[in-house]
Amino acid sequence: MEEIILGGGCFWCLEAIFQRIDGIDSVVSGYAGGHTDNPTYEKVLIGDTGHAEVVKVRFNSKKITLEQILKIFLLAHDPTTLNRQGADIGTQYRSIILYSNEKQRKIIEEVIKKAQGEYSDLIVTEVKKLEKFYEAEGYHRDYYNNNPNVGYCRFVIKPKLDKIINEVSDS
Repeated sequence: MEEIILGGGCFWCLEAIFQRIDGIDSVVSGYAGGHTDNPTYEKVLIGDTGHAEVVKVRFNSKKITLEQILKIFLLAHDPTTLNRQGADIGTQYRSIILYSNEKQRKIIEEVIKKAQGEYSDLIVTEVKKLEKFYEAEGYHRDYYNNNPNVGYCRFVIKPKLDKIINEVSDS
């Protein structure tokens, strides 16, 4: 099993998407990339912790590659918008990939370089070494699965989820 930390807006969206991808063992919402120890949702939401909302994706590299995960990640959000995804605005919603080792870093850089040709704007995804991942509070876990009829889930997550699942199954 391998792990990669991804942030692309609200962690509820990425969690819902990656939970439905074959080869993914687990997805945990959390915070990473910042300077504050033991951040809470309320502190991260203010935007001064330096942390982004992220998901820790644990995957079986014999079933799905890091390259495939990164391609799904790039489809799941707009990697060309700085500190924003839709109505979610602030550094806590930035596009970020946190790697654990040099092999991952090289793969990430290659995938972004190849993907850049598909975008008219520059990909602004931050790529940095993971220092520490902090799990989000329990009420954030399985958010979409537990709250499918909440407005955010119906109008933001569900359309993204449908788009990604259709694109992944078509490829």
